[in-house]
Amino acid sequence: MSQSLAPAVTGIRLSLHVLAATIWVGGQFTVAGLLPTVRGLGADAPRAVARALARLLWPAYAVLVATGFWSVAAIPSASETMAWKVVLGVKIGVVALAGIATWLHGRSRSPGAVAVWGAIGGISSVAALVIGVFLAG
Repeated sequence: MSQSLAPAVTGIRLSLHVLAATIWVGGQFTVAGLLPTVRGLGADAPRAVARALARLLWPAYAVLVATGFWSVAAIPSASETMAWKVVLGVKIGVVALAGIATWLHGRSRSPGAVAVWGAIGGISSVAALVIGVFLAG
């Protein structure tokens, strides 16, 4: 790639990653905040809202994973310390946990399982975001 295009490509990659993180994490917090109101709209309303949100969240998660791997590929491996690489490995695990927990949350039928998987998905999503900030800094 031309050196003159490198900053633009980096800007696009990082912008896509941040936008996707905003949708993934922000969407989870938004629906959690709206849930008491949504429940008042009827018994089927929470599930309908969850399905609608999933149409936004899962593509955002895919973009996060793709741009995350793209970001790692853009860094010369010799330029980062072993500690940085360990933290990156932890982040990848946390991102996987966030996706799995959120997927299980959407498939759960008992209120307890919905709550547990939702909490794990939300906490691990925030943890992945924070770890990413530390890795970038």
